[in-house]
Amino acid sequence: MNNSYPKISIVVPVKNGIDTLERLIKGVEIQSLFNITEVVIIDSGSTDGSIDYVSKFPFVNVVAIDPKTFNHGATRNLAVKHCKGEFVLMTVQDAWTTDKRLLERMVSHFDDKEVMGVCGHQVVPHIKEFNPHQWYRPQNEAIPKFVQFEKGEFDNLSPKEQFSFCGWDDVISMYRKSALIEIPFLKTDFAEDLLWAKHTLRAGHKIVYDRRNMVNHYHHYFPEYVYKRIFVEKYAIYKHFGYHLDASVPLYKYFNLLLSNLKWKMNPYWFFFNFRALRARNEANHLFDVSLAKGDAYLDKMYQEVCGVIPQGRINKK
Repeated sequence: MNNSYPKISIVVPVKNGIDTLERLIKGVEIQSLFNITEVVIIDSGSTDGSIDYVSKFPFVNVVAIDPKTFNHGATRNLAVKHCKGEFVLMTVQDAWTTDKRLLERMVSHFDDKEVMGVCGHQVVPHIKEFNPHQWYRPQNEAIPKFVQFEKGEFDNLSPKEQFSFCGWDDVISMYRKSALIEIPFLKTDFAEDLLWAKHTLRAGHKIVYDRRNMVNHYHHYFPEYVYKRIFVEKYAIYKHFGYHLDASVPLYKYFNLLLSNLKWKMNPYWFFFNFRALRARNEANHLFDVSLAKGDAYLDKMYQEVCGVIPQGRINKK
């Protein structure tokens, strides 16, 4: 890396990420725009050698915080204050890329001065230890989608319509730093990315969804994780968008699961694993619906009981 002033800052929240940080760093080093890129690590008290590892790299800036203060929205706002780049890429410690032009392609969208953010796509690579039902199998060519509304127009949409335009994802998204200063993330434990998209569209700005920009990312979705995750997602969408999302699993999904297992000659283990995950999804969906029917106060109580700490997906342990 030369001494060029960073144009792109990559923000990575870290907590004991030693198992995955090497491949993340390698993905940064291969970038065509590496010479104008820095990495800002926000570490929440790692004890596994993560900070010793990333501190070896001159393009990495480590910012340590008290783990008790971590918040998905507020912590990312703190990171932005330490970014020197004109553009900020948000990702996570267990995501990585082998695409040398990822940053180049994403930042090119900002040639349009109205674009405030660009969202990519996270995929599961074909790795034996990863759930093969989640492997990335593209069905058609990815084409960038541009979204913008006149001021006031977004608010005239139904809650369902608003939510449909806000599938933002901080596993792989890039922003103008000025946009993050104008519209910072809300202090929240979940859905800070969706809410940023909502408020940005409400303000009349343009955002881009470009699924050509992919990072590898995988969580092993154990049934107990799925159960909590679905409840959290439905709760956040209801609270922030006023939209009651139906996350139930229709019967045909179970049959498709079996057919996929047979078609791709997967180990039977994966059929039963994913079958249990689908059941957990249905159970969480039902509990949320029953709780909501009893009123928001009861729903809030159940949210605390079911979720407590926001669930985190494990990597690849069966």
